[in-house]
Amino acid sequence: MSETSYRTKLAVGVFVLIGLAILLTGVFVIGGQHKAFVKSIRLDVVFNDVQGLQAGNNVWLSGMKVGTVKKVAFYGRSQVLVILNIEHQAQPHIRKDSKARISTDGLVGNKIILLTGGSDSAAEVADNDRLQSEQEAGLSEMMGKLQGMMGTLEESNGNLAALTGNLKAVTEKLRAGQGSLGELINDPSFADALRGSLGNLRTATATTEKMAENLEGFSSKLQQSDGLVNKLITDTTVFRRLQDAVAQINQTATSASEFGAALRKAGNGLNDQHSPVGVLLHDEETADNLARTIKNLRVSSQELSDDLEAVQHSFLLKGFFKKKKKDGQ
Repeated sequence: MSETSYRTKLAVGVFVLIGLAILLTGVFVIGGQHKAFVKSIRLDVVFNDVQGLQAGNNVWLSGMKVGTVKKVAFYGRSQVLVILNIEHQAQPHIRKDSKARISTDGLVGNKIILLTGGSDSAAEVADNDRLQSEQEAGLSEMMGKLQGMMGTLEESNGNLAALTGNLKAVTEKLRAGQGSLGELINDPSFADALRGSLGNLRTATATTEKMAENLEGFSSKLQQSDGLVNKLITDTTVFRRLQDAVAQINQTATSASEFGAALRKAGNGLNDQHSPVGVLLHDEETADNLARTIKNLRVSSQELSDDLEAVQHSFLLKGFFKKKKKDGQ
């Protein structure tokens, strides 16, 4: 074999090896991006509308990429079956009640599948399980909502314009002095009355402040240790004496009440015509007899006195009375 032929074969062999190396590197890189060599499980999701989702799109869970879309195919009459390849290490974080929805990677990026973790009480998913789907609002629905919002905004603008017009009309009437409020605003006497009211309010405020100061001073006096109120509050001896005094006053009031009752009873006796005093007060005949009796007693007493005087001067007892008078001296 010539040297030229050997070199040609050697160069071809080197180029083939380099090509195989590049091919294997590409296969591994692409497989690493799509995680073709990572152990995974299969999950199914049925959507009513996939919104342009394609095989190879990413699957995300809590902001982390956990798999890819393996296949998108029709299911039933009008639904779409989406088969997902999920990494085995993400399986414990996905529950049987987890849900999947279609979203967008960025504002105008590729479509992606977003998974929710589910509840802790549910079991983790198994291979070939089917997840529930959540349908995200599509572009048409978003446009419909946007149109509805625009209509609401136009209605609000109309209401705002009407309100502005009404406010302008009210302002013009106020400036022209129309209506009660316009008259009050444009009447100088109203301003004077308002100033007077403010002055009265200021005076009342000053009076209130002065009253508060007086109350504060009175309160400080009450809190003095040598004051009567403080003694009544803190000194048990003074309080006990005050209780005794109140008890004596109550006893005196009771005695006065009993004395009043006795007086009323006596008064009732005086008004009773059958009692001796009542007869004397109300029976005129008895009163006249009593008066005559007293008069007769007075006359009899005078006559008895005269008789005794005459006896003293009689000759039979004259010596006896002289002797007695002499013994008394």
